Amino acid sequence: MAELFDYEFQLEKINKHNPPLQKLDAVIDWELFRKPLEGAFAIEAKGAGGESSYDRLLIFKIIILQRYYNLSDEQTEFQIKDRLSF
Repeated sequence: MAELFDYEFQLEKINKHNPPLQKLDAVIDWELFRKPLEGAFAIEAKGAGGESSYDRLLIFKIIILQRYYNLSDEQTEFQIKDRLSF
């Protein structure tokens, strides 16, 4: 039985409404952007250690979200943390 706060149950309910981001995923092959993004933002390691970088494609998708919803950096971060549909 699905509980009110079950992650999978919530995602299923969200997906029934066909959110705009799901529509974008259906028509855009995001992997086409990976190679150009990796090449454009290639950074050489300056030594051992340090934080691993975020996936460039994920950052690109976040920028698309920002422009789509006209959000500031702070609002984008909040929405990503707050909304399962993001």
